[in-house]
Amino acid sequence: MERPRQGDRLHGRLVSGELNARRTRSVRLARQTVVAERRAGNLYLRSPDPLPEYPRKLTERLDHWAERAPERVFIAQRGTDGAWRHLTYAQARSRARRIAQALIERRLSVERPVAVLSGNDFEHALIQLGALYAGVPYAPVSPAYSLLSKDFAKLRYALNLVTPGLVYASDRAAFQAAVHATLSGVEVLYREDFHNLESLEPTQAVDQAHEGVGPDTIAKFLFTSGSTGEPKAVINTQRMWCSNQAMIRSMFAFFEEEPPLIVDWAPWHHTAAGNHDFGLVLYNGGSYYIDEGKPLPGAIEVSVKNLREIAPTWYFNVPRGYEALLPFLRNDLELRKTFFSRLKVLWFAGAGVSQPVFDEVKALAYQTCGEEILFLTGLGSTETAPFAMGRMWETQDVTNMGLPPPGVEIKLVPLQDKLEARLKGPNITPGYWRQPEVTAQAFDEEGYYRLGDSFVLANASKPEDGLLFRGRIAEDFKLATGTWVQVGPLRARFIAHFAPWVRDVVIAGEGRNELAALVFPATDFTDEQFFGKLGSFEGTGSSNRIVRAAVLRTPPSLDAGEVTDKGTINQKAVLKARAAQVEALYAEARSLPAAKATK
Repeated sequence: MERPRQGDRLHGRLVSGELNARRTRSVRLARQTVVAERRAGNLYLRSPDPLPEYPRKLTERLDHWAERAPERVFIAQRGTDGAWRHLTYAQARSRARRIAQALIERRLSVERPVAVLSGNDFEHALIQLGALYAGVPYAPVSPAYSLLSKDFAKLRYALNLVTPGLVYASDRAAFQAAVHATLSGVEVLYREDFHNLESLEPTQAVDQAHEGVGPDTIAKFLFTSGSTGEPKAVINTQRMWCSNQAMIRSMFAFFEEEPPLIVDWAPWHHTAAGNHDFGLVLYNGGSYYIDEGKPLPGAIEVSVKNLREIAPTWYFNVPRGYEALLPFLRNDLELRKTFFSRLKVLWFAGAGVSQPVFDEVKALAYQTCGEEILFLTGLGSTETAPFAMGRMWETQDVTNMGLPPPGVEIKLVPLQDKLEARLKGPNITPGYWRQPEVTAQAFDEEGYYRLGDSFVLANASKPEDGLLFRGRIAEDFKLATGTWVQVGPLRARFIAHFAPWVRDVVIAGEGRNELAALVFPATDFTDEQFFGKLGSFEGTGSSNRIVRAAVLRTPPSLDAGEVTDKGTINQKAVLKARAAQVEALYAEARSLPAAKATK
């Protein structure tokens, strides 16, 4: 079940057959192949390739590169003067060992780990590496819980769950209110105190602690986004992280020849950046340029400045990040020349990118450098470390999430007209910290982790064509008629239809006869414009036709749980918090497309 793809190097040789007239930039990726078996009505997918050997702990890779490439840039960050500051692999290891000594002397442990409340910077990276060296778990917590929240409820919940023995936050003025509201009797360090962690020379205790770190050692606690409930502390072991990096490298085989250089804004308290991106740089001896911008007005300009100067070889962003970057790529030739000059792969994850954005980014790449640049994706979760499947080939369908890497087996269980995905592999979490009941519910009778996502085969007769994402299972519901509503595809179609007006939408209608939409706008528009556009939103039946809609002028609330810190909408929380608006919509006498602006 293998098919060559234009521009791929399979087993070191370039595949010559072109699929279209355009030339694709050469890049060595994994084979598009899978083993499919049917057992007891379920479909099981796995790679025919074995998972390569991987280290017992990720800090073995820090030792490796500190010895093989000591002066290579590991992490770079702009200083207060705007110039790039660099941390080499040798410097990172030396400073991490000093920090490990400080953590050992504080008698930190799995019961009293390190918690970091602030975002990506040198100090955050170093305290993480020091904790890894000492065998002390570290728990990065979303800065939004401290800086955007009014009641600090989520921060308090997270800290009470992991009971840290040491807390770090970069900026005393910014974080002090949150710290005073949630912590008592716990040592807290700010940036001006950080030198206290590096004041001691490492002793034999560091070597002994590091020697004791093994595959089952907890590396970190990562909190879920809370899009379907309270955030959970996902146990991430060394085995999970190291095996997952071996999986990633087996898929992006070109990392073996060219260590990745990335420019990345995504936060380290999320698995996408904290595990996937930080890990792939460290594992493969690459360089990580911290981008202090964000895909938001007034902040995306920082990212643009960085990308004008630094040419990445592998680039990750969430779909909204590409949407924010696109106008600058469109209008700035020098930015495009730098950005695309060395780029091997564009990668998106976290949500589905819209087809127009996907197409235009690819078109701009080709116009700029005369070659197609692969725009790929994959899927996983905090519980899967996170890489669980990836698409290593071009496609016309941006919902195609690809195939499992070596080491992962996907169990696909029929669910209505879709397939529920469950996973098994060394990258899967052993469970949730201090939540045994929740852990037990997360695995099925065969020990497969319930991912919570649904898929369909891109081609029922050729599983190697990949899996098409069809949404979160927890979001689907039934109408009063018993008809299932598949929220994921409907939501994506709605946002694409109303682009660029709509930032997000929540679908209502459980137990009712017809569907309604609660719309969070991205730009200004009139009710008349929206009404006209809604009238052309076609559906084939009651399960995919929007009959009523309300434009919500109040943004989703973090404290109410309507939105996660990474911007993901919690559908159930929105419907609960906006129950009055939903009832008002359904109280309308007419059953016709109706646009209604509410606060």
